Amino acid sequence: MTIPREETQRVIDTHRAASAAMMMRSDYLVPDCFEEQAARFGERTALIYEGSTISWHGLEARSRHYAQIALASGLRPGDVGAVMIENRPEFFYAWLGLARIGVIAGLINTSAIGIALAHALRVTSARVLFIGDECMEQLCATENLPDEALTIVRVPDHATPDAPRHPRARELDSFEVTATGAGELRAQRAGIDSRRPCFYIFTSGTTGLPKAALIGHGRFLSVGAGWRSVVELGETDVFYCALPLFHGAALMSLYSTALQCGAAVLVRRRFSVSRFWPDVKQWGVTVFQYVGEVVRYLVNVPPVPEEQGHGLRLIMGSGIGIDVWQRFKQRFGEHVLILEGWGATESNANMTNFDQKPGSCGRIPFPERSHVRMLRYDQGSDELVRDADGRYILCQPGEVGELHGQIRRGNGEWVAPFEGYTTEADTEAKIRRDVFEPGDAWWRSGDLFRFDEDGYFYFVDRIGDTFRWKGENVSTTEVAQQLSVYADAETTNVYGVKVPGHEGRACMVALEMKAGRAFDPQAFHRCVSDKLPVYAQPLFVRVLAQPEVTANFKLRKVRLRDEGFDLRTISDPLYGLDRERGSYAPLDEPLLARIAAN
Repeated sequence: MTIPREETQRVIDTHRAASAAMMMRSDYLVPDCFEEQAARFGERTALIYEGSTISWHGLEARSRHYAQIALASGLRPGDVGAVMIENRPEFFYAWLGLARIGVIAGLINTSAIGIALAHALRVTSARVLFIGDECMEQLCATENLPDEALTIVRVPDHATPDAPRHPRARELDSFEVTATGAGELRAQRAGIDSRRPCFYIFTSGTTGLPKAALIGHGRFLSVGAGWRSVVELGETDVFYCALPLFHGAALMSLYSTALQCGAAVLVRRRFSVSRFWPDVKQWGVTVFQYVGEVVRYLVNVPPVPEEQGHGLRLIMGSGIGIDVWQRFKQRFGEHVLILEGWGATESNANMTNFDQKPGSCGRIPFPERSHVRMLRYDQGSDELVRDADGRYILCQPGEVGELHGQIRRGNGEWVAPFEGYTTEADTEAKIRRDVFEPGDAWWRSGDLFRFDEDGYFYFVDRIGDTFRWKGENVSTTEVAQQLSVYADAETTNVYGVKVPGHEGRACMVALEMKAGRAFDPQAFHRCVSDKLPVYAQPLFVRVLAQPEVTANFKLRKVRLRDEGFDLRTISDPLYGLDRERGSYAPLDEPLLARIAAN
C-alpha cells in the first residue's frame, strides 16, 4: 500500500525543521554538545571496544589530554590537526580533543598511502598528525611528506606490536602538557561560529585525488537532530559502529545521532559478519549503520543462534537492493526498521525512505516543496541532455537523471548552502550555474537516479569516473595514476563493472600494451598490491588489441563497461584476480565463481 504523499511530507518537514533549528544555533558547537553529555551521563557507558567500556567521564578526560597535547604541539583555534587512526577509542580521543580547542580535524583514510597520503596532509595544511601504529607502515612508505612543520604524534596500538617507527614521530608522553580544565578548553574555542569547519572528510569526487569536504559544527549536529525528530532514540540505545570513522556514514550519521542521544557506541575496527550477531546479543545493540554490502553478507551466511530474539530495531544507511531488503526482513524480523537513504559527504541535499518502500532510497512527494531537481542524463554520451534551445530538461518518472540540490536562487536568495572543499577550484567544480534562471546555483551530485509515479527514488549509478565498491567511492583517475608505474602498459583504462550478487561496481582495467610487451600477471599483481587498497584493486583485466579512444584521444569507457568480462563475447584476453594464488590468472568460469563469492 502506498503511503499518502502528505503523510510522507509531514515526516520530511519534521526532519527538516529539526535540522534547520540546530543549524541556526550559531554559538553551539560539537564540543559543547559533548561536554554537556559527559556532565550529564558521567559514569554511564559512552564507548564499547573489544569487551571493555569507556564512560562519558573517561572519554572526557582522555579527549582533554589529547587537547592538551595538541596545544603543546602549537595548535591553536582555526589550525588543522590530522587524525589517521582506525576505529578504536583513540580516534574519539584525538578528534574530540582537537574540536574542544577549536582545531579542525583532517580525517585521513586509514588505507591512504604514497601520493594520496601526502596529498591529504598538504591539502588540509595539517600541522599535527595523530597516527596510530596500525597506519605507521604506510607513513614510512610515503615520500614527499610535508616539511618539518608537521608534527607527527604516534598513537600506540596493542594490536600492532611490531609497527615500524617513523624517524619524525614523537611519543604521546613526550609532550610537556599543561593541566587544563574543561572551562579553559571552552575559552580556547570561544567565538567560533557553528558554520565554521569542525572537520574535513575526504571524498573521491569524480576525478583525481580525494578532495577534503568541509563539515561545519552546525551541519554535523543537524544530522543527529534530524534523526531524533523522526525516530524514537534515546540514552538506552546502543549504536553499532563498524564502518570507518573517517567516512561520513559512521561519524556524521551514526555518531552525531548517538552523541545527542547520550547513547553508547560499540566500536569495531571493521565489519565482521561472524561477530555481528554475537555482539548484538551480548551488548544489547539496537541501532546499526550499514552500507548495502554488509547487509548482503548478513543474509548470505548460515544462521547463528544469536540472530534469534535480538534487540536490533533500526538499521540505517544506503545501498540495499530489493532482494537483500526482503531477505533481511524475512530472516531477522519484520519489526526491524530499515531507513535506506541517500546523501553525500559534502551534499546540500539528501533523502530517506521513511515509508519502508523496498529498494527505494527516498521519496520526494511534492517536488515544489523540495530544493532537489533531476536533470535528464544520457548515459551513452555521459552528459546532460538539453532541448532545442539549449536548456536543461527536467526528468519525468522513469527517466534517468542527475540529482541536483539548489544552493541559491537567481535573485541571490540562499536555499541550501553548500559548504564545499578546501580549495575554491574543487568547490566551483561541483556547482552548476544558470540552470533554470540567470544567477541561480545548484550542487551537482554526480549520482544518477530514476523515480516512479509516486515520487520514490531509486539509485542508478555514479557518473563517469567514479563508482562504488564495498561501500567506497573509487576514482578511476586515481587508480589509473597509481597503476601508471606498470611500465609495460601504453594506456590504462579503468572502469566499474557489475558482479553477480554484489551491490555497486567492481574495478576492471583495460590495458593496451606497449609494442613488443606482453601482459605479465605476476608483475601487475605486485603493482596492484603495492599501490592500491583492497577495495580499489582491479578484479578483472582486459588486454586490448587496440586502444579505445575518442577522436580527441579521450579514453572510451561506455562500451568496455557494458561488455564487462563476458567470456562468451569478448575475444580479448581476460584475467581475474586470484587472491588464493597471489596473482592474476586467465579468467574462466571457476575463477569467476570464486571472485563472485567474495
